[in-house]
Amino acid sequence: MEIKPPYGYQEIVPLAKTHRVLLPEARKLPVLFRNLTAMPLSFTEFAPSVHDFPITFISGDGGKSFVAMAILGLEPQQNLFVTRDDTWDAQVYIPAYVRRYPFCMTRVTVDGQEQAERVACVEKRALKPKGEQLYDEKGNPLPIWENRLKLLFEFEADLARTEQMCRRFQELHLLEPFAAQAAPAGEPPITLTGMQRISESKLHALPADTLKELANNGMLAHAYIHLLSLNNFQRLLDRRAARRPVAAAPPADPRKLN
Repeated sequence: MEIKPPYGYQEIVPLAKTHRVLLPEARKLPVLFRNLTAMPLSFTEFAPSVHDFPITFISGDGGKSFVAMAILGLEPQQNLFVTRDDTWDAQVYIPAYVRRYPFCMTRVTVDGQEQAERVACVEKRALKPKGEQLYDEKGNPLPIWENRLKLLFEFEADLARTEQMCRRFQELHLLEPFAAQAAPAGEPPITLTGMQRISESKLHALPADTLKELANNGMLAHAYIHLLSLNNFQRLLDRRAARRPVAAAPPADPRKLN
C-alpha cells in the first residue's frame, strides 16, 4: 500500500481514532508552507483569491493534466504572504489548502492500482502525545475534529470541480504557456515560467453553444476571474519591494544645521 502526500506535505499516515494531533494556531503558517511559491486553489476559492493572488494553471505531469494554483512569490521558495511572526497576512484570504493542515484526504495505491475511495490522513510530524484528542473514549468524533472533517470533505469536492474545469479547458485547447516578468527597481528583471493561462482569443472564438455551456457551469466566469487575477503579479512585486531593507539615510552634516 502506498500513500502519496499532497503538494507541500512531507509524510502522511492514515488518521486513527487514538491519534493526538498538534494543531496550528489560528493563521499560523506551518513550516512546510512558509516557502511555497504556489498553492492549489479549489473552484469556489477563485472569487476570494482574485483580490490578492495571480491564479494560473500548472502541470506536474508534462501537460497531461493541470491544476489551478495561487502564485505566492516571484522567486523560488518565496511566500510573500507570510508575516514576520510566521502567520498568514491577516488582510489576505487564507486558502483552504492551509486551513486544513495537518489533515488531508488522499487516495491509496494498492499493488500499483489507485483506489477510488479517499482516506483521511494526517501529517506524521503533527502526531504528538500532548496533541489534541479528536475522538472521545467511545470513539465518537469531537467537535474540533467534526469541523475539520467537514472542511476536508468540502475542499475535496471543490477540488474535483477544479479538476473537471481544467480538463474542459484542455479539451477546448484554451490553455497556453506564458511567462510573467517583473522589473524590480534597480534590480535585474525576474521571469516566472512553467505557467499556463487562458487564451482570450481562443475563448472568444468558441461556438455560442460552448460558451453557453461554460457560462451555465460557472467555468466561463472562472476563466475571466483567472485572467483578471494576472494583474496581481504587480501586487507581488509591491509586496516584495515592501520587504526589502530600506537604505539608511546618511547622517546630517552639522555644519548645514545652523
